[in-house]
Amino acid sequence: METKTYAGISEEYAKLENSKIVLIPVPYDGTSTWQKGADKGPKAFLEASENMELYDIETDSEVYKQGVYLTEPIKVNATPEAMADAVHQETKSYIKKNKFVTVFGGEHSISIGTIRAFNEMFPSLTVLHIDAHADLRKSYDGSSCNHACAVYEASQNTNLIQVGIRSMDIKEKSVMNLDKTYFAHDMAIDDSWMDSAIDQMTDNVFITFDLDAFDPSILPSTGTPEPGGLLWYETMDFLKQVFAEKNVVGFDIVELCPNEIDKSSDFLAAKLYYKMLSYKFQNDETEDDYDNAYNDKPLTNNLSKFKEEDDY
Repeated sequence: METKTYAGISEEYAKLENSKIVLIPVPYDGTSTWQKGADKGPKAFLEASENMELYDIETDSEVYKQGVYLTEPIKVNATPEAMADAVHQETKSYIKKNKFVTVFGGEHSISIGTIRAFNEMFPSLTVLHIDAHADLRKSYDGSSCNHACAVYEASQNTNLIQVGIRSMDIKEKSVMNLDKTYFAHDMAIDDSWMDSAIDQMTDNVFITFDLDAFDPSILPSTGTPEPGGLLWYETMDFLKQVFAEKNVVGFDIVELCPNEIDKSSDFLAAKLYYKMLSYKFQNDETEDDYDNAYNDKPLTNNLSKFKEEDDY
């Protein structure tokens, strides 16, 4: 990857020892089943980031000054399972360094590794899954680490909240917790969905954001676009509330499938990432230490208590 620092920031803010934030690019597209190109997403995202203004008007902040360390991209293409393991280990290693860890994919299967790492390190974890698709298959095309299985493991081991869903296989309904699923068609006519979703979250929240959650009218460049998606300001309003009311411990963004003709999707993805960081750190002074409060003791059967057998 040609980019040496995130958003072209100076080395002063890009060194690991000076950074509260770590960004791990994962250019992987090994299991997608329609439009290929998500492996080019991290590069397009980073190029777009270099062209952003780094002052955020809404939060009156320059979050890059908290320090953003850009790691080498994870390039493991042996098997989907090997990729999930590599992402898991890399993510966990930076959590242990007391960093706010973020990941940019790549297809959604990479989130299996990120969620696994955060669930091992943070007690009572909520996974906030923002997506057009349920991604709840136990296995697909012979692998449990397929993009169609991105949050199945999370459904078994964490408090999974799903937002924006508008495409799924009927078999996924047997796994889905309908009380914690916010379908796009319901969200369109029910203004209370944001408060309801937040009320069901535990204190520690990890966000996995599939860009096809957005409506194709504002983000067409994704592998499996679906009509009827989220728009920009309602999404920012929701994320701002989540960051304000909960301890967001990290996030990943996936499924940017760049288009050479139209760069607007790349820029939206770059802006989304920066807004999420801005919401996280808007009240922090740059000299303050970041404390992610991870649990360095093994967590056994983390959050199995959230799975009520009668609901499945």
